[in-house]
Amino acid sequence: MEGFMTLKLVIDEEVRNRFPDLNVLLMELDSVRVSEYSEELEEFKSEIYDKLRKRYRLESLKDDPLVKTYRNFFWRIGIDPTKIRPAAEALLRRILSGRGIPRINTLVDSYNLASAESGIALAAFDSEKIDGDMIMRFAKEGEEFLGIGMRKPKILRGGEIVVADSSRLVAIYPYRDAEYSKVTLKTEKVCLMICGVPGIRIEVLKNAGNLAADYILRFCGGELLNEL
Repeated sequence: MEGFMTLKLVIDEEVRNRFPDLNVLLMELDSVRVSEYSEELEEFKSEIYDKLRKRYRLESLKDDPLVKTYRNFFWRIGIDPTKIRPAAEALLRRILSGRGIPRINTLVDSYNLASAESGIALAAFDSEKIDGDMIMRFAKEGEEFLGIGMRKPKILRGGEIVVADSSRLVAIYPYRDAEYSKVTLKTEKVCLMICGVPGIRIEVLKNAGNLAADYILRFCGGELLNEL
């Protein structure tokens, strides 16, 4: 039986006015079991890698419609996508160059695989570490953000699109997540964020979210609390 989502995301009026067709979806899963490694997942990764290497070519990846849409958004928000790659493109480039996605844990690996396969940027947070509802807004000059794996906080220039809870920044949208709310082996309840940008239909985002949820449930168990 499905429960109810406990987290919400509000898009600030300033962001909405500048990007009226930007859509972000949330899914929440409960009672997941995150592991360091799954042989079944590793075998499944190889199957998906083979499929993606038949679908894409590294030299023409930048011309893929979804890749171009994310790149265009990055330029609009002041990020050079040739230096900081959009999430799905970065994962696809690893796969097409023979490296595969980084092995983090079974939950992160599951949604990263879905991101590469769908071409849609995905993020996940430990729901129990999020303080209150989340808001997407423009950053204020001087705000600090400690991303996953960063040794010291990044000082924001102001104007970046960020996601914040009641206490601090959760993400720089749509490419960097915070250290404090990351998914770990202790995570039991997870919020999956399907990160749209202008020009991507909501149906495409829903399909990506459902694919990620399917993979998470397959390799981490748990219960889906909401459907898209």
